[in-house]
Amino acid sequence: MTAHFRDITIADMPALLTHDASHHNTVTIDIRDHASYVSGHIEGALHITDKNIDQFVQATDFDMPILIYCYHGHSSQHAAEFLVNQGFETVYSLIGGYTAWIAAQ
Repeated sequence: MTAHFRDITIADMPALLTHDASHHNTVTIDIRDHASYVSGHIEGALHITDKNIDQFVQATDFDMPILIYCYHGHSSQHAAEFLVNQGFETVYSLIGGYTAWIAAQ
């Protein structure tokens, strides 16, 4: 069976980001440009680009859940598929991206 990423909504985020000792912390990744990341991002999100993605893949356990977002939720789907293809087991792409997250705040 081929692994796939899953799309999640803003409403799904609290359950995903809430964890206890029996679960891994979810790693949140922002793939927007540097200026956008600096001007605002989801708390705790790592800024991952083409320049540091290989380092991230090498340094991160494949069983760590990953939540990835972009501006509107389109580019993050491609990035999520890339991470699944690298071997990550649980990858989520945020529907609506950062725009949806800001609107929900």
